Amino acid sequence: MSTTNIDEIAFDVPEDAEAHRCPECGRPFVREELLALHRGYEHPDALEETATAAFEEAYESENDQLAVFRLKALLALIVLYFLLLMTYALV
Repeated sequence: MSTTNIDEIAFDVPEDAEAHRCPECGRPFVREELLALHRGYEHPDALEETATAAFEEAYESENDQLAVFRLKALLALIVLYFLLLMTYALV
């Protein structure tokens, strides 16, 4: 395993793993979408047009995934609430 130190933070990257590295700071990422989000948030001035488009696409995708998660969590809480309410009513 190789260890990369960036600003006093160590990242352990397995030798056989494909890491997408930030061209500005060298930080490794597992997925290209995470790299696009990092670059858009941490290095917005250094982005060219294609990188900006990749950031916007990754941002929209992450927002969509987060909205679905929130709906699932809300549904789970509602079901749990009514199950506990019915259990309390029967006991």
